[in-house]
Amino acid sequence: MKLLFAILAAASFLGAAEIKLGKPLSVKEPVGIATLLAHPDDYAGKTVQVRGKIAEVCQMMGCWMDLVGDGGQKIRIKVNDGEIVFPKDASGKTAVAEGRFTKTVLTREQAVAQAQEEAKEMGRKFNPASVKSGMTLYQIQGTGAVVTE
Repeated sequence: MKLLFAILAAASFLGAAEIKLGKPLSVKEPVGIATLLAHPDDYAGKTVQVRGKIAEVCQMMGCWMDLVGDGGQKIRIKVNDGEIVFPKDASGKTAVAEGRFTKTVLTREQAVAQAQEEAKEMGRKFNPASVKSGMTLYQIQGTGAVVTE
């Protein structure tokens, strides 16, 4: 019986452990998501680290996750399929993620395709008429992350 309790206690500690994904984090301090999005051109092309609560994770491949900062701003961490697989059940957990901050200008057609793909990944319906124009997309091309409870 004592052995069973010891095993259960060890399992609970393991469940609370960090999940390290991809390359080890190398940036010393995270930048606030609000700061990053308020001055995106200052960070475009640079390696950044952010910390936030996981709002959503790609439910098809685990190839992206959205982090929300303290002020409610959201940034997407995107990885190439299969390089890193973000846990599909990680919504609500905290993560620190690192990678190259990118700026991509999309035409309306590209924005429609992007939104349609995201809707498919999340199992949502999509109406192309909901996208009125092109957009500028800021995200982090992720290289590493740590997910905690």
